[in-house]
Amino acid sequence: MEKQKTISGFSKLSKRGKIKWIVQNFFKDPEVVAKELKSYWLTNEDQQKIIDGFSENTISNFYLPYGVAPNFLINGKTYVIPMVTEESSVVAAVSKAAKFWMNRGGFKAEILGTKKVGQLHFSWNGEVKKLKAVFEELKAALKADAQSITANMDKRGGGIQEIELVDFTDIEANYYQLRCNFETCDSMGANFINSCLESFGQTLTRFMATHPNFAEAEKEVIIIMAILSNYTPECVVRASVTCPIQDLGKFGEMDAETFAFKFYKAIRIAEIDPYRATTNNKGIFNGIDAVVMATGNDFRAIEAGGHTYAAKDGQYRSLSHCSIKDGVFKFWLDVPLALGTVGGLTSLHPVAKRSLELLGNPSAQNLMEVIGVTGLAQNFAAVRSLVTTGIQKGHMKMHLINILNQLEASEKEIKEAVLYFKDKVVSFSAVREFIELFRKRKMVVEN
Repeated sequence: MEKQKTISGFSKLSKRGKIKWIVQNFFKDPEVVAKELKSYWLTNEDQQKIIDGFSENTISNFYLPYGVAPNFLINGKTYVIPMVTEESSVVAAVSKAAKFWMNRGGFKAEILGTKKVGQLHFSWNGEVKKLKAVFEELKAALKADAQSITANMDKRGGGIQEIELVDFTDIEANYYQLRCNFETCDSMGANFINSCLESFGQTLTRFMATHPNFAEAEKEVIIIMAILSNYTPECVVRASVTCPIQDLGKFGEMDAETFAFKFYKAIRIAEIDPYRATTNNKGIFNGIDAVVMATGNDFRAIEAGGHTYAAKDGQYRSLSHCSIKDGVFKFWLDVPLALGTVGGLTSLHPVAKRSLELLGNPSAQNLMEVIGVTGLAQNFAAVRSLVTTGIQKGHMKMHLINILNQLEASEKEIKEAVLYFKDKVVSFSAVREFIELFRKRKMVVEN
């Protein structure tokens, strides 16, 4: 008899009920799977209830490694940076880059802007010059009607900034938008921005319907949607490192001048070629996303905004840049980071709270600086490997333990494998052959 694959009222089942239905209908060993899923529940029931509330239909927890990268000197202050990532070598790479630059003046970071963006999209069939003629009056009404929403943010120095009318009727009939800038201080601000925009929609509808400047046929406005944008080109941090070329030192047999030249060319290639730029920027986000996740922020929003920013001039390019001038090496990146240190998961997730404490309970701007620097450090480490030893040597060394775990190697086998591959190329097949040979030899000795 075919098992039941669909269900009504699943969300109303208890967590145990959800697991029971799932394992009975989709797994060969339901009791084993049910026990396994339950084993990942937190023993602290209060914390588990909080985590269950983050999403819907939760049945278990999905663990990711929580690591730290020490020795980051940023604007003269030393940090230990929390990172959540499953990718081998990321934490090791940024730690190595941090230590390298600590002895060369450390990292510098500056905030280039903190504006967030929201949009009210609407359809209107009227003479745009009439709307422009009363636009200042409309803006005053929009801000006045949203005052109950903005009062607390205004007190903290934030709130509504610019409101701009954007006319898209040359490419889409009757389509306009209000593009609005907001300052949200230490909160990421999504709920605040969206609440303001929905208020704007109500005000715009009422304003157009009652204002004498518009003919009867122009009084109807159709609100399409009101939503923040994850593209924040004016909420940007710049992270950089710089030193005289000779202070870079040697990289194996490679001298500082050769390294600087090859590094510069590698970054220049990423500025020119979208294929390379994509992988280069992915490496940057290896660092950025890990800290974004550790602090309870939205890595999907950060990624989307960052990739759009990389294509802001019409071609997708590197977010990082390099220059060599008058014997000085400089490496930097500009990246939009719409982050929060209050509200959302930052105060609800127990480990996110500890991450922020580890960083000294930073403001949103401080956190932008830390995360921007982490992205730069990861990029420096990756490109340094690419232009010197190659990326696989270090990466596969870090991946060795994962391979050994897949092969269910014992502690002794792991120890012997690490020693054996210390000066050899790591690959899955090579490790498997080593383990198989090691086990055969062991059987011979035992017999």
